[in-house]
Amino acid sequence: MKVRAIITGTTGMVGEGVLTECLQHPDVEQVLAINRRQCGVRHPKLKEILHGDFHNLSPVKTELTGYDACFFCAGVTSIGKKEPEYYHLTYDLTIHFAETVAAQNPGMVFCYVSGAGTDSTEKGRSMWARVKGKTENRLMQLPFKRAYMFRPGMMKPNKGAKNVLKGYWVVGWLYPVFKALGLACELKDVGTAMIHSVTKGCDKQILEIRDIVALARK
Repeated sequence: MKVRAIITGTTGMVGEGVLTECLQHPDVEQVLAINRRQCGVRHPKLKEILHGDFHNLSPVKTELTGYDACFFCAGVTSIGKKEPEYYHLTYDLTIHFAETVAAQNPGMVFCYVSGAGTDSTEKGRSMWARVKGKTENRLMQLPFKRAYMFRPGMMKPNKGAKNVLKGYWVVGWLYPVFKALGLACELKDVGTAMIHSVTKGCDKQILEIRDIVALARK
């Protein structure tokens, strides 16, 4: 099948990596990137919508119709944020977006970038992990064809990436060690695994690092 995908967060490191893989992959025929600011990429497969308020998608709702997949890569750090603010920017925003695209696209596959250590019980001591866990749990209840929760750890950016997290340049030299321990993967694996989740499927809804790599190689 040929995939038509919506991608969020393409101005960030993860979204940029997923976008790169989608634009290069022969099974992806069209990509819609929806961002608050331009991603700076031009490609025949790519259409971009600029929209400032992801909590209110009414002005762009009709543009989000006709897609097979949504690769939700947008996110914010919890550093410096209290739980109500982080909850609003993570749970509320993600679920509103997901509910909107689910209503517009029956049969859609939804992939959500969560994180290693996410707390599915929603009761742990880590605030960000609880919020991410609650977000995952709600997404898996929405009427998607399939919903996959991606929990990557350390990620190696694509060659030539522009939106690399500053922290990566500090600890990036440790990537081979983390990878050997099963605690890291390449961003191209994340992007390829998302595409394969649509074209080939997966028997797990929550994908840890080893699952992501395995799906990318499927």
